Amino acid sequence: MKKILVTGGAGFIGNHLCRKLLADGNYVVCLDNFFTGLKKHIADLLDNPKFKLIEHDIVDTIDIDCEQIYNLACPASPPHYQYDSVKTLKTSVLGILNMLELAKKYNATILQASTSEVYGNPLQHPQNETYWGNVNPIGVRSCYDEGKRAAETLMMDYHRQHNTDIRIVRIFNTYGPNMDPKDGRVVSNCIMQALNGEDITVYGDGSQTRSFCYVDDLVNGLILMMNKEGITGPVNLGNPSERTVLNLAEMIKKLTDSKSKIVFKPLPSDDPIKRKPDITLAKNELGWEPKIDIEDGLKNTIEYFKTV
Repeated sequence: MKKILVTGGAGFIGNHLCRKLLADGNYVVCLDNFFTGLKKHIADLLDNPKFKLIEHDIVDTIDIDCEQIYNLACPASPPHYQYDSVKTLKTSVLGILNMLELAKKYNATILQASTSEVYGNPLQHPQNETYWGNVNPIGVRSCYDEGKRAAETLMMDYHRQHNTDIRIVRIFNTYGPNMDPKDGRVVSNCIMQALNGEDITVYGDGSQTRSFCYVDDLVNGLILMMNKEGITGPVNLGNPSERTVLNLAEMIKKLTDSKSKIVFKPLPSDDPIKRKPDITLAKNELGWEPKIDIEDGLKNTIEYFKTV
């Protein structure tokens, strides 16, 4: 049994990770300020003697004895991270500094949940970990994109200067139950609009591509990466099965048996045109690749959204 700290543990990915870590027999401390995380996501875990919830913002220092740290704390959807862009940048930079100091103090392994957004609007396709990206440093998405890039820099500098045991993963589009129906992401938007009989919004002409990974697959990848010796990353975690946004909207419309119309609106600023991970490194180093078919994953996600 390990004592594991999960920041952002009440968030979409975080709550699934907490459950899996508990199921594996660990003691889990969930840290969350509930800006985007929800207590209802982890409410059923509160009576578990191996689970502890602490309401805290990682921008502020905290002292928790732990063996592993999964740093997932940061709003990850554009409406959320653009709501207070300065706070988003503080969370990425000051937050990871505080967690790195904690890892240094207790000789803990720390995993940073980075993002495919570090690649920006990529000029290389698919994106592998050696690609440095094409990011607008002064755009409306920069608080998130550049914040995550700075966090990766700090991770590597602590590793080089203090021999901190680090792991960096770059997470591509992830979906599944417990997503926020109002997070502004394409999967949640399309499902909620389809279920409510509203027009299904597709931005641009819908030809931009994304690669969607089911949350259970992603969580398995995070745990494999954390427990793999001799690798710092970054390592891409995502589904290399690329599809257009229009294709996704049509699939959701079919799976929900919706009568909604698909309508087109202008593409948001700095929205990437292509996004597809090269997961060769994850396959070779971790023995990881997604297992869950998108149709099965969407069916599970749709069933969840019917309850919210």
